[in-house]
Amino acid sequence: MSGARKLRAGLIGLGAMGRNHARVLSNLDGVELVGVVDPAGDVTGTLRAPVVPELGDLLAMGIDYAVVACPTGLHEQIGLELAANGVCALIEKPLAQSVEAATRLVEAFEAAGLVAGVGHIERYNPALQNLRTRLEAGELGEVFQVVTRRQGPFPHRIADVGVVMDLATHDIDLTAWVTGQEYTSVSARTVSRSGRLHEDMVAVVGQLVDGTMVNHLVNWLSPLKERSTVITGDRGCFVADTLTADLTFYANGAIDTEWEALRAFRGVAEGDMVRYAIPKREPLLVEHERFRDAVEGKQSDIVTLRQGLRTVQVAACLLESASVGVTVNVGSSTSDGGERNGRVAVG
Repeated sequence: MSGARKLRAGLIGLGAMGRNHARVLSNLDGVELVGVVDPAGDVTGTLRAPVVPELGDLLAMGIDYAVVACPTGLHEQIGLELAANGVCALIEKPLAQSVEAATRLVEAFEAAGLVAGVGHIERYNPALQNLRTRLEAGELGEVFQVVTRRQGPFPHRIADVGVVMDLATHDIDLTAWVTGQEYTSVSARTVSRSGRLHEDMVAVVGQLVDGTMVNHLVNWLSPLKERSTVITGDRGCFVADTLTADLTFYANGAIDTEWEALRAFRGVAEGDMVRYAIPKREPLLVEHERFRDAVEGKQSDIVTLRQGLRTVQVAACLLESASVGVTVNVGSSTSDGGERNGRVAVG
């Protein structure tokens, strides 16, 4: 595309996340937000772009790409219509509420040859981007364990999926992305204490391809808002706080001790602690910049629909494990680039 012409972008959904997308799109270099779809209209009256009730109204304006920020249950319907009309799409996570729906979206956009991505925003968190670079450089040595905690009060805007699809998909995606390893098996337990149809708490134990142990604790039942990723290896551990985008390294100690009682314990010892100074750009802005570049045909690191499908598959395996009470093997990629669903393992 010509650098002189601005991309024409549309937005579907004006919920809490949709309004954040609208804010970023309204000020994104090289992009013009030309219209927004929401049946309720712009209740705040603050948007500069027109708000229309139907997707057809937005398509009639002529758009290059759309950001899909409507409820998860509508992702498939909206996405398929965008693909059929030759419109690229950035679809909020999770890609869809089921493996089957996510697969249909992947196939539709690939068949149309369109750029499409999933809004797994944690990949653009400065702390996690810096952590991934350090892991790739071998600063932690062999990785033993990834532990994430994502908890806080219930967001009343979420009604169509539970905490696994809504929140745990963040942790599934970031774990696979940061380590460069896919999940091979998961075991999960869920509870529902808020009276909703879907689960509001999940505890997960999993394993990655290289044998790394994974633990996720995710819930909507805590007054404490926490977003923590701890990765432990043979040289120490990294702690990423994605609420503040802080990254800290705790090194294994190299200094011997003269305290006989402690010397008898032949594990690791406390060493230096380093808190890194990291440039902190807004993750949502970075996500939009990367997707804009991809639509323009530039080399860009976006979360592909196939990667989003893989995350939905793992999340489905968590729900299956919690339902039947056994460990579930996560299907691996097939040779032709497709995906297999999870399979229950005896255990």
